[in-house]
Amino acid sequence: MSTATKLPPSSPIFPYPKTERQATFIALADQLAAEAAAQAPANDRDNSFPHDTFACLREAGYLALTVPEAAGGRGATAIELMLAQERLARGDGSVALSSTMHLTIVGGLAAARPWPEPLFARLCREIVVDGALINTAASEPDLGSPSRGGPFATTATAVPGGWRLDGRKTWATLSPALRYAIVQATVLQGEAPPGRGSFLVPLTTDGVQVEETWDNLAMRGTGSNDLVLDGVFVPGDSRLPDGPGPVSGNWALVTSAVYLGIAVAARDFAVDYAVNRRPSGLGESIATLQTVQHRIAQMEILLFQARSVLYGAAETYEARPDLRPALAWQFAAAKYTATNHAIKVTDLALRVVGSMGLSRRLPLERYFRDVRAGTGNPPLDDVALTLIGKSALGIS
Repeated sequence: MSTATKLPPSSPIFPYPKTERQATFIALADQLAAEAAAQAPANDRDNSFPHDTFACLREAGYLALTVPEAAGGRGATAIELMLAQERLARGDGSVALSSTMHLTIVGGLAAARPWPEPLFARLCREIVVDGALINTAASEPDLGSPSRGGPFATTATAVPGGWRLDGRKTWATLSPALRYAIVQATVLQGEAPPGRGSFLVPLTTDGVQVEETWDNLAMRGTGSNDLVLDGVFVPGDSRLPDGPGPVSGNWALVTSAVYLGIAVAARDFAVDYAVNRRPSGLGESIATLQTVQHRIAQMEILLFQARSVLYGAAETYEARPDLRPALAWQFAAAKYTATNHAIKVTDLALRVVGSMGLSRRLPLERYFRDVRAGTGNPPLDDVALTLIGKSALGIS
């Protein structure tokens, strides 16, 4: 793959790397970010899935980053993955966001081990050997955000030998390349009251269809199409254990690192542009203008704040297990801060570059669009603010 599209230099993720492993993962992500950047404009313009970029990730073993070392992976922790995904996002936010969903599921399963060991071992083997991809399928047309609760219209009906799945899932990220989907559904089993359940569904199963509905303003390369299930039979052991999903604890913060990385890319582009842009009417670089200096400074402050809050919450979670029950509001604050600061950074970057920044020939307008997808990732802003406010007020 060509790497003719070069990313501007970017400052280190201060105070990281703190370990040799972190340095290794950051370096690998930087290499893959350059590959992703070369293909991102075409995938964004064509609304196409970045198969070539994912082939690079697969070949580099990146898709097995969170698979346990004993199973052939790299055993990355949540913070190690955050550092890597922030750098990968500089090249292509769509690649970073969609791969995050796969990597955090695997990392969360490796940490909590809620699945039967033979099933998890099989998944790890397929990821290491084949680069298999997995993601959840929860959102539905009428449901809104699954995080708000509510019954799934998709049903899992008990039948002899297993389950019959029927329904439609939206926002099925990675759908053009998925091997497995964790389908969440309303469980109908005899006379028992309807409940919720999750089912591991290979996308090659009869009755599973990916309907190409994805045509979004932001994150156009994520392949977040609809997943249609029409009389899909899965065996009884396809039902997964009940309980919290795998993307919990520190793993829930990785998505915010992706938006931080896109914001860094916007800052990098604006700085590079300001240093090298010399209008004939000015006679010198626009970096000498105080207005430009102030906008760059504002971006630096926003990034510093977002990174401090995000990685500070992650470090606290790892270092102080005794405090984890009280960290929910800090996790919400970290996500809220990272995504909203990222939006502000891309806005400031556009103001530095001016009208040229709106050109499809430059990546800045893509950064500007992509970070706006962050407001739709849980917790949504209103949910986060309610949680933080209630915590401060002592209201349950």
